[in-house]
Amino acid sequence: MFSSIFILKFNRMKNREILKHKQKIVVKIGTSSLSYPNGRMNFHSIEKLAYALSAVRRRGIKIILVTSGAIGVGAGRVGLIEKPEELSKKQALAAVGQAELMKIYQKFFEEYNQIVAQVLLTKDIVDIPSRNLHAKRTMNKLLDMGIIPIINENDTIATYEIEFGDNDSLSAMVASLMEADLLVMLSDIDGLYSADPRIETAAEIIHSVKEITPELEQLATGSGSSFSTGGMVTKIAAAKICVQDGIDCVITNGSDPGIIFDILDGKEIGTHFMARKETYINHG
Repeated sequence: MFSSIFILKFNRMKNREILKHKQKIVVKIGTSSLSYPNGRMNFHSIEKLAYALSAVRRRGIKIILVTSGAIGVGAGRVGLIEKPEELSKKQALAAVGQAELMKIYQKFFEEYNQIVAQVLLTKDIVDIPSRNLHAKRTMNKLLDMGIIPIINENDTIATYEIEFGDNDSLSAMVASLMEADLLVMLSDIDGLYSADPRIETAAEIIHSVKEITPELEQLATGSGSSFSTGGMVTKIAAAKICVQDGIDCVITNGSDPGIIFDILDGKEIGTHFMARKETYINHG
């Protein structure tokens, strides 16, 4: 007779099998995965990300990258060691950082013969039907051309009324807008734990989530980087948007972006938030 633990693990692995067949994927990478704790860019990590996404794209899978880091890159470029609080200063740093960040991405993606395109969004583009239709058409055309859109919030002009607030929310809204069938969120933590692993040594990772309950949301912890704006709270909120729209979501450690291969091979990596079956759509 099989033990309940064995059956549970078997069911989790069976649920992972669906990740092998995803054809349109949004990958979100956070500031902490792109930079060192001092805010300086981690070029080695970016190079590995470019390789992984280019390789996945060559499989015929459509890829959209949502990136953080513009303000952090801008801060590093002008010599700041902490993220400023003043809105105008953050917007100025974003203006510097967006140009610098795309230059870095273009350099590394070109090494793998992969064309990328920059798309800057504000929340009103997603909220207003006529605008989100144009954004969707443009990005679908880029995907049809084999190009990877690199999306960031347009921090330079965003104000409270039209800002997403964090790129976790942005990535979920982009996944919904583009009718993706998987969102992969690369973070500085292996996934959702039963407790904060930075405090509780006995904390265990939760590999599979069928329902996002209030109790589960309470497990979320804050951000660990002064340049980051999202912690596990915002990631769970993003996962909730995805699963309600029939999109699977995986939160995992982005220190090695090559982990994307393991996710698409159906391995038990990170935390898998399963799309609600009653709304699940095979977007293809």
